[in-house]
Formats: sequence, structure tokens, C-alpha cells
Amino acid sequence: MTAQPGGSAPEPAPEPRAGRLVPAWSEWLGTVVRLGLAVVWGWAGLAKISDPAEAAQAVRAYEILPEGLVKPIGYGLPFLELALALLLVVGLGVRLVAGVSAVLLLVFIAGIASAWARGISIDCGCFGGGGHVDESQTAYLQEILRDTGFLLLAGWLLWRPRTRLSLDGWLAG
Repeated sequence: MTAQPGGSAPEPAPEPRAGRLVPAWSEWLGTVVRLGLAVVWGWAGLAKISDPAEAAQAVRAYEILPEGLVKPIGYGLPFLELALALLLVVGLGVRLVAGVSAVLLLVFIAGIASAWARGISIDCGCFGGGGHVDESQTAYLQEILRDTGFLLLAGWLLWRPRTRLSLDGWLAG
């Protein structure tokens, strides 16, 4: 409430704008989305971290990067994926992590589409394995659709990063 000049009755404080309120269901849905994306990154990182040479081979199979970048990316990617998973599980920096996730997923989609367009027969290596396979074993459309679904999850968190049971919420509260 704010006092009016001249001693008149105080004016009520303005109500919060309806467009700025986030419904409770949205925060719970965001929590499910956040934890779901965390599972994806955790699964992908854990599947690759135990065999960094295989992860590097999966990167090499795309035939996009210069050889000097294959090992650093192949060896480093599982650690990035696990870091994203951990940050999502605890709910810290959700919007930033969602943004990094979206960029990474777009790179993955572009890489898969590039291999498909160039007629390279590979397993994407997204959840371990990877490398050249027989043409009958490729699943490019399914991999692109799957990663597009994960991209939609990241997009939700970019749009609505406020979730329940998160360090972001605890720090803001």
C-alpha cells in the first residue's frame, strides 16, 4: 500500500500481472522434464565414459571434424553430458543448462543428418558404441526424431525454467 499525498487513505498495491504467474502444474511438469533430460544426459555420458577410445571412434565416424579434434571431443563429451545431468538433477542453472542442451542436441541432429545425406553408414554413438555399421543397421530418422524430442524438452526448460525441488528455487526463495 502506498500513502496518498494530503493524508487520504492508502492506495492498494498493484496486483501481480496474471501473465507473470506460473501455474503450479507448470512447475511440476518442468520438474519431470528437467529430471527426464537429466536421465538422457546421464545415460549418454555413463555409456561413453568407460571407453573413451570408442567414444572418439564414434566422433571420427561422422567424418566432419579434423583428426586433431576427434579425441578431445570424444573424450570430453561424456564429462559434459554428465555435468549437464548433474546440474539438471539438482536444478542449478536450469535455463543455462537447457540452452547448452539445446545447442548440443542441434549439433547432434545436424551431425546425424549430415552422415545420412552423405551416405555414411554409422551408428550415432549417442548412447555408447558408434562407428561404421552396415547400411541396414542405420536408424537416422529415428535418431533425429528422438533427439528432436529431447530438444523439445530443453525448449520447455528454456521457456519455463522454474521447477520444483531445485537449487534455483531454493536460492531464489
